[in-house]
Amino acid sequence: MKFAEGDKVVTESIDIITKSVVKYMIKSGRTVSTAESCTGGMVAQSITEVPGASEIFPGGICSYSEEIKQKVLGVSEKTLERYTVYSSEVASEMSMGAMRLFGTDYAIGITGLAGPGGGTEEKPVGTVYVSVRSKDKEIVRDLRLYKEYENLTRRKIRLLTTVKALEMLTELCETGKGEV
Repeated sequence: MKFAEGDKVVTESIDIITKSVVKYMIKSGRTVSTAESCTGGMVAQSITEVPGASEIFPGGICSYSEEIKQKVLGVSEKTLERYTVYSSEVASEMSMGAMRLFGTDYAIGITGLAGPGGGTEEKPVGTVYVSVRSKDKEIVRDLRLYKEYENLTRRKIRLLTTVKALEMLTELCETGKGEV
């Protein structure tokens, strides 16, 4: 995916996939919720941009701090200590917490490093973990955006993560009952 004209290609991709997801969810009577950190609610925003989203999206939480991840989403302190806040394990517990909190059929959990600072050699800026789950399936990915894209900015990392999380949700829906 290339960036062009103020990230137009990526934002158009987000719009297309989000409309497809919302349409599928409405048609199938399913719901989705979000627990976002580095995307700051961008996935929730893209969903609520689509007319009819209120039928399928009861809410999302922007859990930027470890304290909120623990108190609201139920992320374990042991998980944070063992794997750090930037891990697939935390993303998984975030999606589980969102599903429980909102009582949805699907949930998305996102944590990572959008930069420009905070990265390390082991986990550079552009390291993002996404968990997308249903009641009986989960897809968790380490999006190593820094390996795929050059000149990443904070905005580009957030936009790419949003589109990739929605693509993962589509993938999970397709492996379930019906296609998006």
